[in-house]
Amino acid sequence: MKKLLLATTLLALSAGFASANVVRLATEGAYPPFNLIDDKGEVGGFEREFGDEICKRAALECTWSTNEWDSIIPNLQSGNYDVIVAGMSITDERKKVIDFTQDYYPPTPSAFVAASADADCKTGVVSAQVSTIQAAHVAETGMSLLEFPTPDETVAAVRNGEALCVFADSDYLRPLVNESNGALMFVGEPVSIGGGVGMGLRQSDQELKGKLDAAITAMKADGTLNTMIEKYFGPEGLKY
Repeated sequence: MKKLLLATTLLALSAGFASANVVRLATEGAYPPFNLIDDKGEVGGFEREFGDEICKRAALECTWSTNEWDSIIPNLQSGNYDVIVAGMSITDERKKVIDFTQDYYPPTPSAFVAASADADCKTGVVSAQVSTIQAAHVAETGMSLLEFPTPDETVAAVRNGEALCVFADSDYLRPLVNESNGALMFVGEPVSIGGGVGMGLRQSDQELKGKLDAAITAMKADGTLNTMIEKYFGPEGLKY
């Protein structure tokens, strides 16, 4: 009887979720212009506008929350939310544990930034955010890696001399370099890693993935996504 009641309860909960079409979106809130916390204490940035538009087109009621980057995949797997919208690059390694929609931001090169134009990043400490494709690349190439929980800490490490260079998405670093008045600069050559940015979701949520993919396809087709990218990333932003 207990098993029957439990099964009935689970079925009712599942039906309620499906009928309500409520999807819980999670982001980091610390990676502008992809995502940030605005002056009102709310999620903002490119991915907030993008996510809201996706939910509108897919006829989904969506809520937003933030989660620290290092635990953002485990908490998706644990059911604390349904979709990651956090500047996450699509990689084969991540696809072993979660699924992705098609990319909504094209593959963008990663770059090194230092406080001196003659900095040789291969010979010094390189800072990167933990659990990112940049941190993995630094480790794999044998450079000295110093990891931090948040992206702003990786840049601060260069400013205060803890690291010689920071390695991150060029789109994240570009405004910081432009606003530094010459204190920060790109060094070396850009590095292409990752397969574009996608929405992460549980491998079992294929129906939801289909709805999200259809909405992304429509936004690409009618130019809405390109307009949104230029709004937040400027003319340098990669487009479809």
